[in-house]
Amino acid sequence: MRDLARWERRFATNDYVFGTAPNAFLARQAALLEPGMTALSIADGEGRNGVWLAENGLDVLSQDFSPTAQAKARKLAQARGVALRFELSDVTKREWVKDACDVIVGIFFQFLAPAERERVFAGIRRTLKPGGLLLMEGYGPKQILYGTGGAGKIENLYRKALLEKAFGDFSECTVKSYDADISEGAGHAGISALVDLVARK
Repeated sequence: MRDLARWERRFATNDYVFGTAPNAFLARQAALLEPGMTALSIADGEGRNGVWLAENGLDVLSQDFSPTAQAKARKLAQARGVALRFELSDVTKREWVKDACDVIVGIFFQFLAPAERERVFAGIRRTLKPGGLLLMEGYGPKQILYGTGGAGKIENLYRKALLEKAFGDFSECTVKSYDADISEGAGHAGISALVDLVARK
């Protein structure tokens, strides 16, 4: 699995690297979510987003490749009194079941090289049901200058045109690029170049 040892070391702390509150962009989309929806949270790490989705009544599959992160996610879910399902897998090699999810959430999963990202985007398109909701946030190119989080590889970062090309044929697709000061644990803190996507298949 890609860089597993590095991520295992990073998550091997009592602190939650990206905090325990949901990603701010995701939380702003709460009105689009309904109890009972099936949701996949890609690269969910220590579980902050998957747990929040479960707290909102969604049937959540939390995917990640780090056993250490998933152990912390299970602990967070137990502390919050919610249940969610877990999948330990490499996102570049997982099986993307056709029309399986009402919602797919992908927050800062920018460890993917362009060819890998293309395959994962194809998997997302396959797994999202017709009418399903796709919510993604990542860093844009200026993040290299800010250095407040992310992989630090320009080819991994999002551009508005890149996401519009990937998902612009959906029935709805809105992409916004902007700078914001974020505070999501030690891993994502400070002024950041963000790119948000809200799309409906």
